[in-house]
Amino acid sequence: MSDKPEKFIDEKGLRLDGRRVNEIRPMKMEIGVLSRADGSCYLEWGKNKVLAAVYGPRELHPRRLQKADSALIRYRYNMAAFSVEDRIRPGPSRRSIEISKVSREAFEPVVLTHLYPGAVIDVFAEVLQADAGTRTAAINAASMALADAGIPMKGLVSACAVGKVDGQLVLDLNKPEDNYGDADIPMAMTSEGEITLLQMDGDVTQEEFKQAVELCKEGCRQILEIQKETLKNKFTKLEEVEVSDEEEDVDVSALVESTLDSLEEDETSEDVEDIEEEMEVEDLEDVEAEDEVESVEDQEDSFRDVDEVEIPENNDEDVPEDDEETA
Repeated sequence: MSDKPEKFIDEKGLRLDGRRVNEIRPMKMEIGVLSRADGSCYLEWGKNKVLAAVYGPRELHPRRLQKADSALIRYRYNMAAFSVEDRIRPGPSRRSIEISKVSREAFEPVVLTHLYPGAVIDVFAEVLQADAGTRTAAINAASMALADAGIPMKGLVSACAVGKVDGQLVLDLNKPEDNYGDADIPMAMTSEGEITLLQMDGDVTQEEFKQAVELCKEGCRQILEIQKETLKNKFTKLEEVEVSDEEEDVDVSALVESTLDSLEEDETSEDVEDIEEEMEVEDLEDVEAEDEVESVEDQEDSFRDVDEVEIPENNDEDVPEDDEETA
């Protein structure tokens, strides 16, 4: 206990890391970090570093574990052996099994499991670096991974913890406050304020407990805004990519239209040439027809000339009459 600080809160109301009693540590999230997972999230909260991955919904094996009316949620919380200063034994422990159970139950009222009967949704939360509040950090990362995977949910789940140091309630405990504080109350809730996880370690009065719940709700609201902003940034980038793709499509379509226009022009010129050739042929045919008409007219004129030739008429006076008497 030699490294225990004398005071956790100074005269100005500031904690060891310079925060107020109702402030959370700086948080950064990034989703879609694992290409082979259906959904993933990397979270940094203070010195905590957590990676969450979601696989599913997928068929559950063995079949005897399947639920006929809903999907099964499996949650695995694990701390890497190098996540703390003193190397821990790798593999599941009683603590990790207990945190996995309560974290799974924190998501069951939110995830619409009835849409996937007989399926399983696997959630893996791996703590790469621990600095107090790892269970709540893992829940926040897992909630974002579920959203990234497109799992239908009633809303996001946000988690935070309230502790008691120097006789005063503080939000989002850091490592010294978690190790040497008088109480630790981790809590998870939905976006509508429904509490899905509530644990307590330490002693607080009834009035302090009510204040702790309200203070934790405020912290969860702050985390919810960060979660929403992270999702918004991702979809904004996707929209920008789609818009750029549409612009490229427009350029391609314009190129296609210009090509078609040029082809139509070529076809028009070819049609004009064909029309001109047809006109020339028609002109030749007209000339030949005129020649034929003229030849016919010449023949008619020649016949007319023949008709106009005077043919001598027979004169009865010149013709000798037979003398009947002579006969």
